[in-house]
Amino acid sequence: MMAEDSGTRRDGRKVREGVVVSNRMDKTAIVEATERVRHPRYDKTVQRRSRLAVHDADNTLGVGDLVRVAETRPLSKTKRWRLVEILERAK
Repeated sequence: MMAEDSGTRRDGRKVREGVVVSNRMDKTAIVEATERVRHPRYDKTVQRRSRLAVHDADNTLGVGDLVRVAETRPLSKTKRWRLVEILERAK
């Protein structure tokens, strides 16, 4: 279903994994996705973080949960991602 190296599915939508950092909004959670890339000049591995607004229809996510999210149509001004699955619950 998912291409391992590119982070996209066959339908062309992006898929990311990240940690929930905020769940204070109704039906919305903020997920921080971290990717490791090589710096083009210095060849050092650099971490880039992006904060994604994720649609959580059932309000099931808690802070610290590891989740997989997928790109979707715009659901609000900032929400462009939806929850696919919860990989690991916070302890």
